[in-house]
Amino acid sequence: MNINRTDALDMVRESISRVVPDADFAALGPDDAFRDALEMDSLDFLSFVEVLSERSGVRIEDEDTPRLTTLSGSADFLVSRTG
Repeated sequence: MNINRTDALDMVRESISRVVPDADFAALGPDDAFRDALEMDSLDFLSFVEVLSERSGVRIEDEDTPRLTTLSGSADFLVSRTG
């Protein structure tokens, strides 16, 4: 399955919204570290990774998680894994 960047960004936002329902994306830039901005703890982040993996069909390993700290980085990761 090929995912374009726009779809990948939507998927990342939707996955975060499942874990942090009141997430304010208007205040979040593409390169902002969303864990800090949205006050996600490590369990929230793990839940986000699981949801993103399920939604995208992309297997996400522990060593991949440093790439999933910003909206932009997460979208780039998905595009690179599905292209």
